[in-house]
Amino acid sequence: METRVAARRSLPPLVAQLPFLLLILLTVSSCAAAATSDLVIGEDYVRPPARRHRKALLSLFPWRKKKASSSSSDPQQVHISLAGEKHVRVTWITDDNSVPSVVDYGIKAGTYTSTSQGESTSYSYLLYSSGKIHHVVLGPLEDNTVYYYRCGGQGPEFQFKTPPSQFPLSLAVVGDLGQTSWTTSTLNHIKQCEHDMLLLPGDLSYADYMQHLWDSFGKLVEPLASTRPWMVTEGNHEKEHIPFFESGFQSYNARWKMPYEESGSASNLYYSFEVAGAHIIMLGSYTDYDENSDQYAWLKADLAKIDRKRTPWLIVLLHAPWYNSNWAHQGEGDSMMTAMEPLLYAAHVDMIIAGHVHAYERAERVYNGRLDPCGAVHITIGDGGNREGLARRYRNPKPAWSVFREASFGHGELKILNSTHAHWTWHRNDDEEPVRTDDVWINSLAGTGCIQDSSRELRKILMAP
Repeated sequence: METRVAARRSLPPLVAQLPFLLLILLTVSSCAAAATSDLVIGEDYVRPPARRHRKALLSLFPWRKKKASSSSSDPQQVHISLAGEKHVRVTWITDDNSVPSVVDYGIKAGTYTSTSQGESTSYSYLLYSSGKIHHVVLGPLEDNTVYYYRCGGQGPEFQFKTPPSQFPLSLAVVGDLGQTSWTTSTLNHIKQCEHDMLLLPGDLSYADYMQHLWDSFGKLVEPLASTRPWMVTEGNHEKEHIPFFESGFQSYNARWKMPYEESGSASNLYYSFEVAGAHIIMLGSYTDYDENSDQYAWLKADLAKIDRKRTPWLIVLLHAPWYNSNWAHQGEGDSMMTAMEPLLYAAHVDMIIAGHVHAYERAERVYNGRLDPCGAVHITIGDGGNREGLARRYRNPKPAWSVFREASFGHGELKILNSTHAHWTWHRNDDEEPVRTDDVWINSLAGTGCIQDSSRELRKILMAP
């Protein structure tokens, strides 16, 4: 069912945001500085001054002129995501309400042998009205295949490649992306790496109530997000909740629809999917997660269904990190960790990847605050290029579980070579070429003594009502 979009307001987008920009400024609070003896400023690396990329910076200004060749019916902000086994969802926006939610596609450029129809939605946020947001699911599709597609029956041709059905599998990972000159560097470096999919553990656009920044973000990431699936979960900057005026996650849910229904979830804020031999779980740090919550019940059910012979790799993404030696956001993930870490430990999760802290950190396998060979490798990668800058202050001495930490922008790459071995690298984005700065081999827990010798009590956690 298509929902008609209300007429756009004539006010410039920035002016339209003024009634609640003041509200945002009044609600911003600053943390008290920790004692100097508890802090380490960076670790061996000092970041140079930021370069300026005029094109990226101009995307932040809503009053820039549109290209004369653009049409209100042309697709904007095109991105794709997985939508169940052998299916992909194409999402785009048009200013023209009459454009149908339809995608023509095929495996040969300019030749479309299949057509899929979908749905559309829109939303209003205070004085802002979105364009028509189209969601169309394509499939079934062949694995590891390039498809050419056209949105809305007209306009330019795009192309994407489906992920493989078996190893090797290459995943790009980036958090807290934003829309700065450093974002541009990070995206350019990701483009240089061969990847099958991108994972983003929250804080996408940094719109923070200013809805036109969702539009500029969609245009900024389209060159990458239209060619490979982007699988995301929400961060604190997606909440956009104004008491008595606007509910939370309205923009995020309308624009970035993930395969939550296919995974049995009741919320777009948490879900799971499988690709090649990996089961990937996207958790919601900003929706209920205690033992009485829907998310907790869903997670138990999802973990109980996993077959580690079919998907030997088990990876979890969330926004607020559980293991963090940076001064920023200390303890913010503790309550979620208390509720859910025993579940994930019982299921023998291989990796837990978080964002939120604007720096990079990799931990050894850890559980319950201590090194544990059967625990998960924890990685914080909230350093995509956000406008708030880097979190440079670390706690000292470094915890025993912390292996590598650096306050720098960059992205990660996880190359899963087979059922037992994966190669993780983190790439600092200072130079024209990404600099590989952290590098480690990770072994899957599937088939190890951790699973074979796990205690009866831990197994009961997943089976308990």
